Amino acid sequence: MNEKQGFSLNGYMVGLLLLMPLQLFSVYLMNAGPSIPKLLFVLLVVGSWAGFFMVQPNQAKVFTMFGSYMGTERRNGLRWTIPFFMRKPVSLRIRNFESAQMKVNDNQGNPVEIAAIIVWSVTDTAEAVFEVEDYESYVTIQSESAIRNMASDFPYDPRDDAMAEVALRSHPVEISNRLQKEIQDRLNKAGITVHEARISHLAYSAEIASAMLQRQQATAIIAARSRIVDGAVGMVEMALARLSENNVVELDEERKASMVSNLLVVLCGDKATQPVVNAGSLY
Repeated sequence: MNEKQGFSLNGYMVGLLLLMPLQLFSVYLMNAGPSIPKLLFVLLVVGSWAGFFMVQPNQAKVFTMFGSYMGTERRNGLRWTIPFFMRKPVSLRIRNFESAQMKVNDNQGNPVEIAAIIVWSVTDTAEAVFEVEDYESYVTIQSESAIRNMASDFPYDPRDDAMAEVALRSHPVEISNRLQKEIQDRLNKAGITVHEARISHLAYSAEIASAMLQRQQATAIIAARSRIVDGAVGMVEMALARLSENNVVELDEERKASMVSNLLVVLCGDKATQPVVNAGSLY
């Protein structure tokens, strides 16, 4: 079922140019003498006043009559339509909601807590009203289902051997696009358009948060130590090369090994070193 334009007229024009003159004419007829045709005419004019309704900005009215869909009116202001039409208001404003924090397993089996903010609006009033029982509840339930399904397809952090891998924490743009598409596919049948979907909360579950924190700290320490060792080796090579080029001192292999060992201890140590000065022997 798709939305279509419903029948309605400008309410001010109908009221001023049609119904008010007919109302005055009906009063004149009744004063001239009542009869069945005159009474039916008066009832028709009086009942026509029930056809007026107001459409607020970013709102629509869905018309139904005797169980049939008769169309939708989106034009703002005072409108008039057939009085027998039932008029259901539907908001077209952009709405947003934040899902509950859910515990799911990522694709590596780690339990994580995740929540998202969904921005949506109704774009097809016929589908929103007639295709689902309650489109607001439908949006909430289907969005949370899509979040669970999306979170289980990606790891929380990329693996060490696949740094380019898309992960929940390291690739927010890709994850948001995937989540928006996942939700939109579920809400198409309800006439809903998803404008934005972004993760608002993401963390390891409490039972593994401590272990994962230690893992992240260990990874950071290893990366820092690796950087320090690379720099220390380069500095030792430069020191030996400069001593040899400038003929400062001639070192045999044993003394070179001792010097390299001392320099690496000084450069790679996590605490300040205490120098020991060799002043020579008394004899």
